[in-house]
Amino acid sequence: MPNPRIRRLDLTDDATARAVHRIGRAAYAVEAELIGFDGIPALGESLAQMRRQELDWIGAVCDGSGELTGFLAWEEEPDGDVSLDRVCVSPAWFRRGIASQLLRHALTDLFPGRPVKVTTGAANTPALSLYARLGFTRGPDFSPAPDLVMASFRRTPA
Repeated sequence: MPNPRIRRLDLTDDATARAVHRIGRAAYAVEAELIGFDGIPALGESLAQMRRQELDWIGAVCDGSGELTGFLAWEEEPDGDVSLDRVCVSPAWFRRGIASQLLRHALTDLFPGRPVKVTTGAANTPALSLYARLGFTRGPDFSPAPDLVMASFRRTPA
């Protein structure tokens, strides 16, 4: 199995945008099952709505086939912090280190030395473990909707 390489994604490219949308919906469907909440905003987002998001995107892409295996999207905040908006891996590529690879690249190469924050469903054990393993500190949980508890994480450079 080839090891994917990380590259910037251009969502103005139709094939790229469709792949990101498809993977996002599949990954969020799995998260919805894990956390018992199917109201995740990205699950109901159309392709056009996704493309309008003011986010930067990177993806893990296989050499040769060009298959997108996962992606990460973020926004830069006015205070200099980075807010991760989406970290998604195609279910066919779960448990192969894709999310770790994306996050390590982002933390090391894209925003070294900058505070990074992210949220995930508090019952999403794989994501909780991933963020803790990569040096994120868990902050307060919060509930943006009935029957949904989210966990907040922050990684502050040393």
